[in-house]
Amino acid sequence: MRPESGHVIYLHGFLSSPQSKKARQTVEYWRERGREELLLVPELQGGPADSVAQVQAMIEQLPGPPAGIIGSSLGGFYATCLAEQYGLRAVVINPAVQPYRRWREYLGEHRNYYSDSVHVVTEQHVRELEELDVAELQEPDNYLLLAQTGDEVLDYRLAEGLYQMGTCIIQEGGSHSFENYAEFLPIIFNFLTIKN
Repeated sequence: MRPESGHVIYLHGFLSSPQSKKARQTVEYWRERGREELLLVPELQGGPADSVAQVQAMIEQLPGPPAGIIGSSLGGFYATCLAEQYGLRAVVINPAVQPYRRWREYLGEHRNYYSDSVHVVTEQHVRELEELDVAELQEPDNYLLLAQTGDEVLDYRLAEGLYQMGTCIIQEGGSHSFENYAEFLPIIFNFLTIKN
């Protein structure tokens, strides 16, 4: 087995980008520790299958397996798919769980919050989400869940149910953007870069 490359991949959520506040805070934290070159923050393009394939290609091109993945919202769903496939650690922030159950609400055109580009959600995307879904975690210890009960977009209880055997930090209040994210970066960094 190849030695770990030490890279960490950050996956943004639906209609978000590497320019999001959490992504930029993560980059800055890694930079302050002299690890910026090991943090990869791709701009996810296309539907669910294409987004996962994009990150799979990135992982395959690394000199070894990454140290782990950070994923926010839909990026947390993708992070879980990839962590299961590659046996990686993952930190999921207000992650989407079973997003295909609600995805038809999003059918049609949507503008990216940062680039203003248009993204079209189709029935095919709903099917792709269902095919990518992880019903049960194979290695729960690989996961750190950060969730806030005040998430106005997703029901934190779904995430609590899926990740309950892993490490869970659930805060009262907050929002879908996960307020005070920067305060948790030391925990995230340690979870992904320090081996037990």
